[in-house]
This record gives sequence, C-alpha cells and structure tokens, in this order.
Amino acid sequence: MSLKFFDKLSQNLIELLNDGDDYNVIIEVENKERSFTAHSNVLKFRSSYFRKELENIQPNENNIKSIIKSRISAQIFNVILQYIYGGIVDLENCETRFIYDLMLAADEFELEELTSKLETLLIETKGSWLKTRFSFIYHSTFSQNNFKKLKNFCNDIVVKYPTLIFDADNFTSLEESALVSLLKRNDLQMEEVKIWDYVIKWGIAQTSTLPTNLDDWTTENFLTLKTTLQQCLPHIRYFHFSSAEIVDKIKPYKKIIDKQLWGDIKQHLIIPERPIKSIILPPRSVLVTKLPPRTEEPFSTIISEEHAAKISTWIDRKTTAYTLTNIPYDFELILRGTRDGFAPQTFWDMCHGHASTIVLVKVKKTDEIIGGYNPLAWDSSNINDQWIETKDSFIFSLRNGNIENSILSRVKRPESAIGNRSKSHQKEGGPYFGDFYMHSEQSNFTLDASCFCYIHGYYYEKPIRPSSKSSSCSITNYEVFKIVKKNI
Repeated sequence: MSLKFFDKLSQNLIELLNDGDDYNVIIEVENKERSFTAHSNVLKFRSSYFRKELENIQPNENNIKSIIKSRISAQIFNVILQYIYGGIVDLENCETRFIYDLMLAADEFELEELTSKLETLLIETKGSWLKTRFSFIYHSTFSQNNFKKLKNFCNDIVVKYPTLIFDADNFTSLEESALVSLLKRNDLQMEEVKIWDYVIKWGIAQTSTLPTNLDDWTTENFLTLKTTLQQCLPHIRYFHFSSAEIVDKIKPYKKIIDKQLWGDIKQHLIIPERPIKSIILPPRSVLVTKLPPRTEEPFSTIISEEHAAKISTWIDRKTTAYTLTNIPYDFELILRGTRDGFAPQTFWDMCHGHASTIVLVKVKKTDEIIGGYNPLAWDSSNINDQWIETKDSFIFSLRNGNIENSILSRVKRPESAIGNRSKSHQKEGGPYFGDFYMHSEQSNFTLDASCFCYIHGYYYEKPIRPSSKSSSCSITNYEVFKIVKKNI
C-alpha cells in the first residue's frame, strides 16, 4: 500500500520556483528582455535538454549558470517552468495559436509528456483551427523530427486533397521527410505520372545550378538530381505507368534511375508476364468519387458558374474569356457568412494562411455583387496594420449579376494593394483591398452599412460602384473561396 500526495508536492515545488532564493540558473528569454531563475537539479531531472545544456555551461563567480533562449516568449516559458516544477499547465482562456507554440517549445525542451498531451489536445479539440491554417501547420510540423500524430493527421488530409500541398506556391520548399511520407502512402489520390512530375519539380528546385533546358544536362547534372531524390525514387510506382508515360516522362530522366530498374521497366512494357528482379509496388488506391451535380448543390450562393469563368479569366489576364467547359480553377469554399457568421474576427480566423482567394459580397437591396482577388496569403498574426505588395490583385463588380455589365479594376498602387489587419483591429475590420474593404463596429457585417467602396479610384484603376451611389453599403451575405488549379 502506498499513500500519494502529489498535489501537495506540486504546490511546494511551485513555491520553490516562485521563492527566488537559492537559485543557481538564470534563463533569459524574449530577446533577453525577460529572465527567469531556476534550480539546476530540478531542470536536469525534468528535462534532458537542460541536462545537456547545463553540463556545457561554466558558472560565473557567484556559481550561477546562464542560458539564453531569445526566441521563446516570456509567457510560454513561464508555462514551461510551471510544468517542470509543478506538473501543471493551465490552458484555460488560451488561444489555440498559443497552445500550438507551447507544443513547439515543449518539444524543443524535450518535454515528451507535455508535447504528446498538447499534440493530442490539438488534434482532438482544435481540428478546425488546424485545417484553416493547413499550409502553415503542415510545413512547420514536418520541419521538426517529432509530432508523429500531427503528421499523420495532416497526411490523412493531404492524401484526399493533394492540391493543398502539391499545388501550393511553397511546394518546392516542402521538407524531404514530408514528401517521402506522402509518396509512401498507397491512398494518395493522384495519378502516378503527376506524382512523378511533382517529384522531379521538387528535386530540381533543390539545386539552383541545374540547367533550365534538359538537353543541356550533363551526366553530373543527372547524378546530382539522383542524389537529391534518393529517398523519393524508391516509392514511385514505375510499373503502373502507361507506355506513353514511360516514354514521355520517365525516359528523359532514365539516368537518375538504377540500370536494373530501368531495364526491368522496359522489359515489363514488352513482356509483362516475365519475372523481373525489381520490386513491384502496388498501385495507389485512387478513389473514383462521383460529385453531386452543381444544380443540386450550387458551389456558391452568390455567383454562378459563368461568373466563376469570368473571374478565372481575370486572374489569368486572358483576352479571350474562359467558357464553362474550360475553367482552369476550382473555387474551394473557405467561409460563408450565412454558415460561419459575419463577425470580422471569423474572417481572420478562417482565412489566415490562405493564398489566392476571392472575396464575394452580396449588396443588400440590390443585385450588386462586389469583391476582390488576393493572390497572397492573409495574415492574422500582425501586431500592426500592414500593407502587402502585389501587382496581381484586383477588385470588381458584377452589376446586377450581369456578366456584360461587370467592372474590373486592377491595382495601380501595388505597394498598397492588400491590407492585413492588426490583431487589435480584427474585431472590427475584415478583408481590405485598398479601395474596397469590409468593416463593422457591431462585429457583424450585416448590421451596419460599413462595407466601403471608394467612388474615386485611388489604389485601384477605377471605382467598382457608380459615383451616384454612396461609398458605403449594407450586405446580406459574403463568401471567401480559395482558387485552386485543377488537375487537368
């Protein structure tokens, strides 16, 4: 029989931490602006990181050792110390981003128990937050060695929706471990030939010295690419390419493939029933999903397919408009006011990290549809309001829902094209396109006439509402879509 008194023990150790006497370690954080005192014996026995760190530090004349962790915030490090001493972590009223950053810090200090608990908490209770910041979470998670549960959570999403990562602007900056983990998956929903194209694209991007024209490549260039892709190439399903794909896609890069494998690929094309030495990986289990007709469930409650074709034409700066049969983009819904609410903060919470987005607004008591295109990522982490520069944004009006009466206004002051609101202004301010922005003092876009369109073009080429109308208007609904290139 054993009697356990952990609560009292935890309380006493917290008191020891707060006492300030007999400490022999000082930890400076937040660019050395804050410091904490601690006891080496407690740190060493609770964290293998501190054990190794303290062994390599010489004490000063007062027998005190100093550790500098400039990138850790004081608020997060205080929670870390409370856990180390008392085994207590109070997350009540903490924002999800704080919990995520705390998990990263716990991993850095090799606090496996805390890291695992926070990882599970995020997956089980903060799944929607993780999904709305998917690109950021994916890249930051795979830049670390741990977080196996989060990596599996992310990959379970990517295999179903591979364009989230493969068509992202930062695809070539993907960690090798992330790419390999996807290539290993039998359920990656992508044709093998497209997977090959992306792998080659990623490999070439890792070495800036490779010639642009493949005809100019030397044997050494191919060897460089082969070395770069040595962890990826074994997971390609070579024996499930068509003969045309082998000739058009694989053959130009045959020098990066082992001679035995290339010989087996050619033999398999000619005599598929003859045994080969190379391992034949199973085909990927690509699911054929029949989508419901758009007529049953419209992709938007504000615009039609014709509008989507028009907006796609503007995005690509085409002189000939796309038709309904050749729209090159999918409009993936991120936010809908009537579904997710009209609070400005909701926009920043759900759209943070998403690039290539269209904002659509339905004006109250009219048939007007106004909106804007942002090719860059919305960022809700700013301390101050911030302009971001781009030459590719535009605002528009689909007057009376009529294609012929539409107005396109491209940015003319790129340095002030898009505004990212500061944290303190996100409760009132929504998306900001210079001459067109959404605002609400009542934390609901539909309750006050605070959707503004300047009637004289200043940041953009021309106004998108007639000068006879007020610069402000009320709205009944708005939607935000991510514009994603189709896998054609």
